[in-house]
Amino acid sequence: MSTELVRYSTSGRVAVISFANPPVNSLGFELRRALAAAIERMQADAAVDAAVLVGANGTFSGGADIKEFGTPEAFRGPTLWSLNATLDDSTKPVVAAIEGIALGGGFELALSCHHRVAHADAKVGLPEVKLGLLPGAGGTQRLPRIIGVENALNVMLGGEPVPVKMFAKAPLFDAIVDQDVIAAAVAVAEKSAAARAAGKVLPRIRDIRVREPDLEGVLQYARNTAKTAFKDYPAPLAIIDCVQAAATKRFDDGLAEEQRLFKGLYISDVSAALRHVFFAERATSRVDGLPKDVKPRPIESVAIIGAGTMGTGIAINFLNAGIRTRLLELGQEALDRGVARIRATYEGQVKKGKLDESKLAARMALLEPVLDYSGIATSDLAIEAVFEDMAVKEKVFKTLDATLKPGAILATNTSTLDVDHIAATTQRPGDVIGLHFFSPANVMRLLEVVRGAATSPDVLATAMALAKKIKKTAVVSGVCDGFIGNRMINQYSAQALAMVDEGASPEQIDQAIERFGFAMGPFRMSDMAGNDIGWHIRKRQQAEGKLSRPAKIADAICELGRFGQKTGSGWYDYKPGDRAAYPSPVVAKIIDAERAAAGRTTRKIDAAEIVERLVYALVNEGARILEEKIAQRASDIDMVYLTGYGFPIWRGGPMRYADTVGLYEVVRRMHKLAALPDADTAFWTPAPLLQRLAAEGGSITGGAA
Repeated sequence: MSTELVRYSTSGRVAVISFANPPVNSLGFELRRALAAAIERMQADAAVDAAVLVGANGTFSGGADIKEFGTPEAFRGPTLWSLNATLDDSTKPVVAAIEGIALGGGFELALSCHHRVAHADAKVGLPEVKLGLLPGAGGTQRLPRIIGVENALNVMLGGEPVPVKMFAKAPLFDAIVDQDVIAAAVAVAEKSAAARAAGKVLPRIRDIRVREPDLEGVLQYARNTAKTAFKDYPAPLAIIDCVQAAATKRFDDGLAEEQRLFKGLYISDVSAALRHVFFAERATSRVDGLPKDVKPRPIESVAIIGAGTMGTGIAINFLNAGIRTRLLELGQEALDRGVARIRATYEGQVKKGKLDESKLAARMALLEPVLDYSGIATSDLAIEAVFEDMAVKEKVFKTLDATLKPGAILATNTSTLDVDHIAATTQRPGDVIGLHFFSPANVMRLLEVVRGAATSPDVLATAMALAKKIKKTAVVSGVCDGFIGNRMINQYSAQALAMVDEGASPEQIDQAIERFGFAMGPFRMSDMAGNDIGWHIRKRQQAEGKLSRPAKIADAICELGRFGQKTGSGWYDYKPGDRAAYPSPVVAKIIDAERAAAGRTTRKIDAAEIVERLVYALVNEGARILEEKIAQRASDIDMVYLTGYGFPIWRGGPMRYADTVGLYEVVRRMHKLAALPDADTAFWTPAPLLQRLAAEGGSITGGAA
């Protein structure tokens, strides 16, 4: 038994088995083995009548060690199944003393104990559904028996940690205490041991019968909901099937059904993709070339330059995090509109019950409207959110450079422009960084952190730490036109526009990619963001000689002022108060006229071709971005598209999807696409990285991250 992982001590005639596997006491093979040995020791110890299991350092257990998934250790004995069976078979009472969290396999371990005591601030849960799995160590069988079918389904299908206080009236816990959990657990253990000595049977959740008067109705409602809310995810329906087994079968038979379904999910593409996402999100915080000992700069106040939709959205992030925020506009009317927009956002949250009046008042008190640059001079960080024009941004940065105190960070929210050029307009290029928020900035999780050639390590470290504080998924990008996300979406959009030229309709393209799983197709997305944004970028790229193919139909639509939802018309028509997209006869005429003017012979384009051209455009450009070291790793690209562009999470991102298809097949299909009529053969030449990996039978994501 490893003394590093498990400490065995006694309190009177109760063994206290404390286990540790930082940071969350995950139940990896070595810890499982040490726990099994400790339980065997307790059983054989004549001086001990009962045991308490407690996680070290104020945490019970975060569950299975996900790093073991896909390795022999995942199912190497003692498994969590056998460990829980050992607890079931124990002739001496075992009490779980829960502090911090008991999640997944950790909660299942606690459910296998005879008793549970929890600290009032602790949380429990079964989050396996978020990894495309079901609780596979008895959770689907035990939880319905102890808290009921409906409550158990809510816990498992929601996947979120639940405060133990929510179960105060359920028999789940023998005690919920505010102070010494171990002392309380020892008291429960002593009482249970005395009852056992008096001839009482040890209480086991597995022996409880599920009592649900309307079982069929509850299960059918859950299935209907799952088919709607989780239509591309098999785990929720499998969880419901397992709960049905818990309610209608013997425990061991239900456990066998749980294990059968778990193993099927474990090898599924969806679960593999979701596990990839789990690791990919954590990998984004690992920044190449950033010294481990670098310390972030303190950020106590932030200035936002520009009180438009983007600027106010950015400001809300910092207000939510409790950071004093100055909002700068040079005109009173525009500033007042910005402040009113922020207040209206919070008032909307109050109406929905997501915020109370006191928090609204506290956040608004942190907001300082400013009409002059001198009012932001002492700010620790300034973020410009002005019009996407280099001349405008140059003027702002020269003013910021002259105004802000030494050591202040100057950040640009540009979505496409050269951060190095912007930094060169200042006398402090090391203090300049790109912080590209996505609209709506107070909602979207993604933050592209653009590292310039001169950006200081502590500035980059500050940006990453600050992103975490404002609850963003930060992905580091190098400098190029469009960075990671918009550089790739430019090729995606180019293919969409090309297919309209060749014969497809905007609605046909949107429908095909939405059936693939995207939240929105390219034309609906453009209408939501504003078609004028892409129009402005195309004009700049044309002036710089970077536009490979004119977008005459898109330009013609913009020339009519059809900028999307905000103007009531774009690629689609919109009705007042209705965000539904209606096919537009005006756009259909523009498309027909432009095709005729170009002398094009159109052809039928099927859904499969639409999906391939859109998704493989992302993959090919993503591979080039990796080759140029604009992105650190393929999984960072996936996180950009999952958190900022609506790529289906259950597919794991564009780079992960390419691995799922197989890089050899992806490259083969690109050669086919290059041979299509009017194809951009230069673009469809597979990136050298793709060609090399395809020839080697390799993976672009290299596994999980």
